[in-house]
Amino acid sequence: MTLSLEKSTSPAPPAAPGLDLLGYGLAMGGAALFSTKGIFIKLAYGEGISTETLLALRMLVALPAYLVILAMLLRRSNAARAALRPKALLASIGVGILGYYLSSYLDFSGLNFVTAQYERLVLFTYPFFVLIFGVWFFGDRMNWRLVPAMAVSYAGLLVIFGWSLAMQPQGLVAGTGLVLAAAVTFAFYQHLARRQIVRIGTGLFTCIGMSAAALVAIGQGLALSGPAGFFALGPLGWFYGLALGILGTVLPSFLMNAGIARIGARATSSTAAFGPVATIVLAVIVLGEDFTLFHAVGTALVLWGSWLFARRERQGQRTGP
Repeated sequence: MTLSLEKSTSPAPPAAPGLDLLGYGLAMGGAALFSTKGIFIKLAYGEGISTETLLALRMLVALPAYLVILAMLLRRSNAARAALRPKALLASIGVGILGYYLSSYLDFSGLNFVTAQYERLVLFTYPFFVLIFGVWFFGDRMNWRLVPAMAVSYAGLLVIFGWSLAMQPQGLVAGTGLVLAAAVTFAFYQHLARRQIVRIGTGLFTCIGMSAAALVAIGQGLALSGPAGFFALGPLGWFYGLALGILGTVLPSFLMNAGIARIGARATSSTAAFGPVATIVLAVIVLGEDFTLFHAVGTALVLWGSWLFARRERQGQRTGP
């Protein structure tokens, strides 16, 4: 995997006017890989692994990769060393903990109560929060044409929520609240990450942010269960941790941040439709979760709303303010 130290202020030539195909491809690849984590988490919970231990295990697997890449970046690039000032370092640590520890912990906790496919659809609403927070806190221009698209997506969620409330109500409200909280924190992360990527570059920010989040998660796991909690895991538990660390963390985090650097937070958030589709297919095949007519209708509405959101977002970028 090749990492670019170019900052987002050095734009790559788009393949078509107003549309950066590479940026969208990077974001969609990250979304698709991130979608696998719910499957591995559910499988690990089936083995009796706790939320804190599993999150720590995921980060324990991922941390060496980030530290090695970070060392390589600092060793080979004078620009990287010059960019890593104390203020930028502390800001990147804070943003990384927000997006990759707090948001992940809330999401992992929510999966104790809801299905993997429902979790992915709820988390999929974070573009709405990206839009709102951008207007409220980061000076973005409000695009009211995006609101109906998000309403369509939420209507789809309500369809599945209603079915789940009737058929599988236990823990549904708590799980939905936890995953929504993960979506909120991840939306804030996307805006803040964009600013740090501009300052120090995609590779450097990703390594620092993920390493900081990993240390916090590992510390939490050790504080709650001690080293014995890790040694007690069988080969299957370590396999799930390896899958979460590499496929569900390292690769998608670099792809997602590279996408943010090229096309921005709001456009990146609008490309996430591949995530729910992949999760639904895997959840039905691997986990044996239900997929009824209500799930089909709800999923179709969520994805249709996302498509409308992405389409209108691109139109707004072409026409400008």
